[in-house]
Amino acid sequence: MIKDLLKYAVWFIVLVIFQLLILNNIQFSGYVNPYMYILLILILPYNTPNWALLIIGFLLGLSIGIGNNTLGINTSATVFMAFARPIVLEIISAREGYDTEKQLHFSNYGIKWYLQYSLSLILAHHLFLFFIEVFTFSNFFYTIWRILLSFIFTSILILISQLFFIRK
Repeated sequence: MIKDLLKYAVWFIVLVIFQLLILNNIQFSGYVNPYMYILLILILPYNTPNWALLIIGFLLGLSIGIGNNTLGINTSATVFMAFARPIVLEIISAREGYDTEKQLHFSNYGIKWYLQYSLSLILAHHLFLFFIEVFTFSNFFYTIWRILLSFIFTSILILISQLFFIRK
């Protein structure tokens, strides 16, 4: 248990630093903003209590918000994603159920399941984040375009990281 806690603490620090120092400096024409820090919420084990998910989401979003000078936006979007995670897991539950000790990784539950799981949560995060950021529907299609492009780029980064960096 301590080993797992330490592993996720290291992931927390690595993802926050990677997001703040590298990914925040990537912006294509103001449209694409990759948000890979949300990977932490995706890889936590199934048996992570809901209250812990919300606290981790809050701390993760707060850390990114402090670095971006956008405290409430990133914090609320990440907490929303953490809140939505148990709902999404219930909707797309695996046939055999979930192994409570395993990470939610495609090698454990299949690529189709993992795509449904990760893409729905990434999309939920991005919809919440970008609409809170603009807080208006006046540039609706511009915002949708930003969400779509950022969603695609973030999803690709997260899937690549799952293939190469995350072990089951």
